[in-house]
Amino acid sequence: MKVFVIGANGHVGRLTSQLLSERGNEVVAGIRKPEQAAFFEDHDIKTAHVDLLGSPEELAVTLDGFEAVIFTAGSGGKTGDDMTLMVDLDGAVKSMQAAQIAGVKRYVMVSALWAENRNRWNKTIRPYYAAKFYADDWLRHRTNLTYTIVEPGTLTFDQGTGKISTDGIEGGSIAREDVASTIAATLEQPQTSNKTIPIIIGETPISEALKNF
Repeated sequence: MKVFVIGANGHVGRLTSQLLSERGNEVVAGIRKPEQAAFFEDHDIKTAHVDLLGSPEELAVTLDGFEAVIFTAGSGGKTGDDMTLMVDLDGAVKSMQAAQIAGVKRYVMVSALWAENRNRWNKTIRPYYAAKFYADDWLRHRTNLTYTIVEPGTLTFDQGTGKISTDGIEGGSIAREDVASTIAATLEQPQTSNKTIPIIIGETPISEALKNF
């Protein structure tokens, strides 16, 4: 599959790009700065410049010919709420619009556990959750994309186990490696289409957990 990863230079984005490439996909890593290309070149992964502050039409040119888009971009904790709005919300929506213009059918969004439930938002980063809430809602109801929304719990740098739980009722954490593995698996398993999947560390192999979700 020909896959474009938006936000590829983030921790989850790098892991996802590597994993998809290792599995034989044709991957292009979307990056913001030229100096970010070196990591991907070392792993034989092509790169392309992405400006989420630009227009959907400009981004659509970059996405032309791809079968799937993965959105794992974020403004990061060092920026203000204004950039959370412009990247995590508006940038995400623009990427969906660009995907539709380019004729991309498959779209995977990396969101956050409980993003759709205001009562369970993390109070310290409410603007981030609000951005995810509305971006996810746009994806579900305002596009014709075949989507999967992956909702990881608290991200850790632990080594991945290859096992998850899709029962996020009580919350929990998950290794970034396992988030990347779950993203890759959604592209291989059609039954994940048009679903929102919460994931935390668990005891079920990822492929099996997704099949039973």
